[in-house]
Parts: sequence; structure tokens; C-alpha cells
Amino acid sequence: MGIQVSDHTATLARKRMAASVLFFDDADRVLLVEPTYKPYWELPGGAVEADESPHAAACREVTEELALSRSAGRLLAVDWVPPQPNRTEGVIFVFDGGHLSSVEGAALTVPPDELRGWSWCTVEEAAERLSPLLARRLVEALRARESGEVAYLENGSRYPA
Repeated sequence: MGIQVSDHTATLARKRMAASVLFFDDADRVLLVEPTYKPYWELPGGAVEADESPHAAACREVTEELALSRSAGRLLAVDWVPPQPNRTEGVIFVFDGGHLSSVEGAALTVPPDELRGWSWCTVEEAAERLSPLLARRLVEALRARESGEVAYLENGSRYPA
């Protein structure tokens, strides 16, 4: 049950939040999933539910989408996405899931009503399958992983540029 708030914070804007996780194989390819309800692929993850932390949401979504019980690692990027005609503004968190062994990869299963499947992709292959926004977010999250930073993004691009 949510906390009752009796001050001005109850009137403040609420933002849609989501969390995703980057997983890598032995060749440093990234894991993408193919939703049944969208024309492009995505990183594993999904919406943060009420009273749920972004990290907890990332872990829950990975379990739901991939049948993989694993804690997400460090935060790689936070991306503010402006509103669009069919979607409210949002804040998306990207976590490092680390390396999956070939045994872990072979055991992945997806819910057929939500996902068609999954695939290991190079950055170039991912850019062809992801929306332009998600491709930008992926590139910046990978840069943050390499540098050890946490990237702040707006609409998938590092800010300030």
C-alpha cells in the first residue's frame, strides 16, 4: 500500500519509469528481445511499478522476460525521454547485467505472448533492430560501461553533449 502524502508533493508531476538490463555473451554481443507488440527489438526490461525501485523492476522484468534469476549490476545510464503524441515523458534506467555463460544463454526462455524471441547482437546489428532512440541509448550505456561512469541522457543522447 502506498504512503499517504499530505503536503505539496502530492501535486507534483509523475513520470513514467522503466528499467532495462544489458547482458553480454563471450563475444561481447548484447542481448536483445523481440516484442510481439512492437515493430522493433528492445533491451530486456520494462515498466517500473508503483512503489517499486528501478533496480527491483529491472530484476523482476529479467525474470519475467527471460526466466533468468539474476540481480542487475551497476547503473549505466539514466535517460529522460520527452513526451510524444502517444506516450508521456519518461525516465529510463539502464543497468549492467554482466556476462551470461553459454549455459545461461541456452536456458533462456521468453513468454510467447509478450516476446517472439531473443538474440545476441553486435552494436551494428542492434542498431538495425532497435528504434533510433534505443540505439542511441545502447551506445551511450556501452560507453558508460567502458568508462565506469553513469551517463545522463536526454532522448538517448548524452547531456550536455
